Amino acid sequence: MPEELIGKVTHYFDKIGVAVIKVEKGTVAIGDKLHFLHGERDFQQTVDSLEVEKESVEKIKKGKEGGMKVDEEVKKGDEIYKVSE
Repeated sequence: MPEELIGKVTHYFDKIGVAVIKVEKGTVAIGDKLHFLHGERDFQQTVDSLEVEKESVEKIKKGKEGGMKVDEEVKKGDEIYKVSE
């Protein structure tokens, strides 16, 4: 499956398992499959929910930051790829 680099993790709240992501290209929407990658961290997950400034949103556009619940620990600087089916 083709993948496209769309952004990076800018912060991670470990107690609640939420990553703050910065979208640098395209959009991230609920239902998208994302691939998180950095060193040994390498996992994929589907976006179940997104928040921008504590408000639920359907998508995050290029140039914006938002939060999403992640299944595994991530770190600042981890690359985020969108997986195309």
